[in-house]
Amino acid sequence: MSEKRLKRKQIKKKLFTKNRLVILNEDTFEEIFSLKLTLMNVFVVASVGAVLIIFITTYIIAFTPLREYIPGYASSKLKRDATELAIKSDSLSIALQKNEAYMASIKRVLTGDLDYAKLNKDSIMATPLEAQKPDLKPSEADLKLREQVADEDKYNLFEKAQSKVSIVLFPPVKGPITDPFDRRKKHFAVDVALAKNTPIKATLNGTVIFADWTPSTGNVIIIRHNNGFISAYKHAASLTKTQGDVVKTGEVIALAGATGQESTGVHLHFELWKDGYPIDPTQFIEFE
Repeated sequence: MSEKRLKRKQIKKKLFTKNRLVILNEDTFEEIFSLKLTLMNVFVVASVGAVLIIFITTYIIAFTPLREYIPGYASSKLKRDATELAIKSDSLSIALQKNEAYMASIKRVLTGDLDYAKLNKDSIMATPLEAQKPDLKPSEADLKLREQVADEDKYNLFEKAQSKVSIVLFPPVKGPITDPFDRRKKHFAVDVALAKNTPIKATLNGTVIFADWTPSTGNVIIIRHNNGFISAYKHAASLTKTQGDVVKTGEVIALAGATGQESTGVHLHFELWKDGYPIDPTQFIEFE
C-alpha cells in the first residue's frame, strides 16, 4: 500500500510541479518570453484545443460550402442543376409524348385511317358502340325529389329559357353533295360540288395546324377547334391561311379547285372530327 501511495504522490507531484517555459535570444541569451506551466495545464489545454479543432472541422464540413472540396461531397449547385435537369427531362418527355400523339392523330386525319364511332346528335359526343342498358327505375328518394321539383315548378314565374346548343357549326360552302359520308367505304367526309374559286370558310373558330400541298389531296388546310374538334378542307385551288394562323367562324381560308391525284372535279372534300373520331358533317351542317 505504501508503494502505491508513493507512486501516486510522485505522479501528482510531476503533474502539478511548476515549470518555466523560457524563450531566449540566441546571441545575447536575453529572456524574451517566459511562461509558468505544469503538465496538468498542458494536458488540459491540449485536450480543449483538440475538442475545439474537431468541433470546428465538423461544423465546416456540415454547414459551410467548404465541404464541396472534400471528395465524396456534391456541391449545392450541382444538386440544383441535377434537379432542374430532371424536372426538364420529365417535362420534355411528357411534351414529346403529347406531340407524338398529336402528330399521329393529324396523320390519321390526313389518311382517313380511323375506326368509326357512334355519335350523339344532340351533344356531338362519341358514345360506346355497345352500351349497356341502365336501370331506369327511380328510387323512393328520386320520386320524392321529383314531386318536390314539380310542385316548385308550378309556381315558378321567373324560369329562364336556356339554349341546349353549345356549339353551332357554320357551313364551309353551299352546294350539292356528290359523295356523302360512308364509313363502310372509309369515306369519312362529304364532297360538295362547287364552282372554281368559290370561297371556302372556316366552320368554327380555331387555329390552323396544317396548310400545305399533298400529292393525293392537293392543297389541304386543317383547323383545330375547341372541345376536341378538327376540320379538314381538301382539294382546294389555293389557300389564304398558313400554319399557325388564328381564324374565326365564317372566315375565308381557301378557294375551291380540283387539285390532287384523287380529285374528280372542282369540289370540296370536307371532314369533321371529334376527339379523334370522324363524324358525318351532314348531321350538323346543311350544305344545300
